[in-house]
Amino acid sequence: MIEHLDSALVNWSRAQFALTAMYHWLFVPLTLGITFIIAFMETLYVKTGDPEWKKATKFWMTLFGINFAIGVATGIILEFEFGTNWSYYSWFVGDIFGAPLAIEGIMAFFMESTFIAIMFFGWNKVSKKFHLVSTWLVAIGSNLSALWILVANGWMQFPTGMQFNPDTARNEMVNFWDVILSPVAINKFLHTITSAYVLAALFVIGVSAWFLLKGREQVMAKRSIIIAAIFGLLSSFFLVYTGDGSAYQVAQKQPMKLAAMEGLYNGKTEAGIVAFGIPTPGKEFDDDKEEFVFKFEIPQLLSFLGFGDTEAFVPGVKDLMEGGFEYTDENGEKQIAISAVEKIEKGKLAINALEEYKDAMEVEDAEKQAESLKIFNENFKYFGYGFLNDPESIIPNVPLTFYSFHIMVGLGFYFIILFVAVIILIFRGKLVEKRWLLRLAIFTIPLAYIASMSGWIVAEFGRQPWTIQDLLPAVAAVSQIDASAVQITFWLFTVIFTALLIAELKIMIKQIKIGPKKGGH
Repeated sequence: MIEHLDSALVNWSRAQFALTAMYHWLFVPLTLGITFIIAFMETLYVKTGDPEWKKATKFWMTLFGINFAIGVATGIILEFEFGTNWSYYSWFVGDIFGAPLAIEGIMAFFMESTFIAIMFFGWNKVSKKFHLVSTWLVAIGSNLSALWILVANGWMQFPTGMQFNPDTARNEMVNFWDVILSPVAINKFLHTITSAYVLAALFVIGVSAWFLLKGREQVMAKRSIIIAAIFGLLSSFFLVYTGDGSAYQVAQKQPMKLAAMEGLYNGKTEAGIVAFGIPTPGKEFDDDKEEFVFKFEIPQLLSFLGFGDTEAFVPGVKDLMEGGFEYTDENGEKQIAISAVEKIEKGKLAINALEEYKDAMEVEDAEKQAESLKIFNENFKYFGYGFLNDPESIIPNVPLTFYSFHIMVGLGFYFIILFVAVIILIFRGKLVEKRWLLRLAIFTIPLAYIASMSGWIVAEFGRQPWTIQDLLPAVAAVSQIDASAVQITFWLFTVIFTALLIAELKIMIKQIKIGPKKGGH
C-alpha cells in the first residue's frame, strides 16, 4: 500500500487546503445568492419598465462581478491542490470524486461563463427578455456549479455508490445515482446554498442600509431591502429545515461529529440539545471532569432530532471510543458497537490482507488470493482505520466543533429576527427612522460570513481525521512530497489571497461609495 508520512507534511497540507478553501468561501456564497436577487430585480424591471429597477439591477450586478472574478481565481487553485498535495486521495477515489467535478466544469461553469458575458455587456445589444433569461441562467449556472462540488463533498462525508477493486487497490463508481442522490449530499447541497442566500440577503440589506444612513439613493435602497429581506427570510426558514436534515444525517452517518457538535462525552438516553454552554477546558474522553462549566439544555431534543425518538440513546465520545453500546446498522439490524482499538485492528487486517492478495496475484497463487480476499472483504468496513496508530486520533477538536456549531445556529436565529424586523419596519415606512437598526444591519454583514465559515468548520473539522469518512484518513491521502515545499506555498498563498481579499474590499467599498448614479449606470 503506502508508507505512513510525517506529521509535518500532513499538517501543512491540511493547513494549505484549509487556507485556500476558506479564502475561496469568502467569495462563493455572495455569488450564489446575489445572482438570484439581481434576477428578481431585473424581472421586475422587464415587467414594469421602471428605470429604478434597472438602476438597482446594474448596481448589484457590478458588485457581483467584482466578487465573482476573484472567487474564480481561488477556486482554480483549490482544485489543483487535489493533484499537487493530495495525489494519493485523487488516485484512490478519482473515478468517483472526479466525475461530479468534471460535470461541474463541463456543464455548470461553462453555462455560467457563457451567459455572464451577455449579462454584463448585453444591455441594449440584445432584447430585454433575452438579457433577463441570461441573468437567470447565470444564477442557475452558479448554483448548478455548487451542486456538483457539494455532491463531491457529500460523498466524502458518506461514501456510497462505489466498490473497491482489489486488483487496482482503487475505488470505482458502480452507481452514479447513489452518489448524486445520497441523502447526505442532498442535505449538504440544500443547506449550503441556502446559507449562501441568507448571506447575500444580509449583504444587500447592509449596503442598502448604508445608503439610507447617508441619505442617498433612497428608492433603490428601500427596494433592494424589500427584495433581500423577503428572500432572506424565506431562505432562513428553509435553512432551519435543511439544517435539521443535515443534523439527522450526521447522527446517522457521523456519530463522532455529532458528539463533538454537542460536547457530549458520555452517551445518554433522552439526550438534550445544549442551547448554549462552556465546555470544560482540557476535558478528555476518559477523565472524570464534568463536560461543561455550565450549560442550558433543551431536554430530549437531541435524541428526537437525531433518531426520531425522545428516549433514543445518543453515543458520546467515550462510547464511540470504547464501544459496547447497541445501534441499528444500515440494514435495520441491531448491532453492538466495537471499540476504536478493535476498528484499527480490523483495518490493519484489511490492509495486510490486500497486500497479501496482490503478492499472491503476482505469483498466481489462486488459493492464497481467495483466502486473502475473504479476510479483506470481512474487514473492509474498517479499512481506513488501519492507517491510524492512535485510537484517540479519531476524536476531532471538540471545543472548536462545539463553538463553531453553536455560533452558526445562534447567528442563524438572530438573522431571522433581523429579517422580520426589517420587513415590518420597511412596510410601515419607519425603517429610515431606526438608525440604530440600519447600523446593526451593516455590522451584520461580517457576522453572516462568520456564520457561514463556522458551518464549514463544523463540517470539515468535525469529521477529522478523515478525508473520506471511515475509508481514508488525511495521513494516508497526502502526496509524498517534502513538507517544506508545502510550507513555502502555504505562506505564498497566504500573501496572495490576503492581497486579493484586500483588493476586493477596496474595490467593493469604492464602488459602493460611488453608487449607481456615478458608476456609469
